[in-house]
Amino acid sequence: MNLANNIPSVAKPPIKPNLREKMKWTGIMLVIFFILGSITVWGIDPSKIAQFTFLEIVFGSKLGSLMTLGIGPIVTASIILQLLVGSKIIGWNLQDKGDKAKFTASQKLLAIAFCFIEGAAYVLAGAIPPAGGGLEIALIVIMQIAAGGILVLFMDEVVSKWGIGSGISLFIAAGVSKTIFIRIFGLPFGEEGGGGIIYSIVTSLGAGDPTTAFLSLLPLIATFSVFIIAIFAQAMKIEVPMAFSMPFGKFGSRKWPLKFLYTSNIPVILMAALIANLQVMARVFESRGFAILGTHDATTGAATSGLMYFLTVPQSVGLLIVTVPAGIFALLFGYMASRLLGKFVIRSTLLGAIVGAVFGYAIINFYALPGVVGLDIIRSLTYMAAFIIGSMVFSMFWVNTAGMDSHTVAEQFKTYSIMIPGFRHDPRIIERVLERYIPALTILGGALIGLLASYADLTGALGTGTGILLTVMIIYQFYEQIMNQHYEEIPESIRKVIA
Repeated sequence: MNLANNIPSVAKPPIKPNLREKMKWTGIMLVIFFILGSITVWGIDPSKIAQFTFLEIVFGSKLGSLMTLGIGPIVTASIILQLLVGSKIIGWNLQDKGDKAKFTASQKLLAIAFCFIEGAAYVLAGAIPPAGGGLEIALIVIMQIAAGGILVLFMDEVVSKWGIGSGISLFIAAGVSKTIFIRIFGLPFGEEGGGGIIYSIVTSLGAGDPTTAFLSLLPLIATFSVFIIAIFAQAMKIEVPMAFSMPFGKFGSRKWPLKFLYTSNIPVILMAALIANLQVMARVFESRGFAILGTHDATTGAATSGLMYFLTVPQSVGLLIVTVPAGIFALLFGYMASRLLGKFVIRSTLLGAIVGAVFGYAIINFYALPGVVGLDIIRSLTYMAAFIIGSMVFSMFWVNTAGMDSHTVAEQFKTYSIMIPGFRHDPRIIERVLERYIPALTILGGALIGLLASYADLTGALGTGTGILLTVMIIYQFYEQIMNQHYEEIPESIRKVIA
């Protein structure tokens, strides 16, 4: 690990920074992120850059700019090391400080290596073709892309040590928010023909074309529904009773919340990054005449066959119209069942989904819109299955690598003199109690977040459903961190609004 230890690193603050200091550094890194995304790499033809919308949103990147890689190398390095450690190929015990330091150093070194590997992959795949096609120009383009990725690595360190949350989360949320804003309002450099969705709705209604206006409104409805579902899922939790144990007795009895989404958005970030990397690999193989992962449309870059065809979201108007009401009705039926009956929630949710699907299908027939293609349904199911299974696997790996397993949490309880009322103050007993909840929450929470992300993508929501889901959870985490660590520093007028 000597090489990793000699790599420059961002120093930790000598004293704990206050809220103003954290906000300052977070804002600075955010501004640099947008600046890097607006600087085009020298030596390329911007008109020939491939379209990887999903990859850009998941990685917080902008192809063809210095922000081409985004957080890709960091997340890819994390995926590989987690798989190697989780499968015991590398025998590190991440509860040991020495092995934990090796893991962190190796992750940083591997992330830097991936800056060059992924930069070369983009160029070799033709996603970012150098102008002129010379070897010298190609190398210069690769070096610029890699340099941008390394900058992001250090920016992530600045945010993690001096700012709020992590740079990975910040850049994902910033990229998704920018995409949603541009898609809605257009702006001169927007993606909706200079107008935007609102402009399209107004002009369609003005031209007496309510059908087109309705179709333009659907992505906004989908976006709003995904926001509501994400907020609802974020609030789900299980409360474990706890108290502080002192020599003169226990006091401060309270509830310790275990979120149903125990590993938060991490499994989705890793799973989405895995699919995004597979997209790049598929393009590399195809460019070399080995379309083993599938073929792609030369103009749009969309998968047309092979494995990647069944791991991407079908763009069907009919599927979108069925999916959105199905999700909304399922959420409403499930919520009403939990409030009124306290049971039959799953049964009611399934019934709601069926009612919503029938309602959506009725809309298709009433407006004579294109129906759902049978193959699109199969693609939807394979996409959802991949996300659910992958999120469960990464959720289990993350619990072990991040020190969130029952044994580690029980040791933390011992360190802070926390006990569970009715049980002796023994870490082994506390661990057995936590074993009732944490393994189940790890698997079920991973499955739920995978289901939510894949469903959200099928709705055609702005910024992709996965992007919105991640953004909502990231913003909520930022809010929790600020309220837990800097509540007293928040001005009274603002505290009354957000508390």
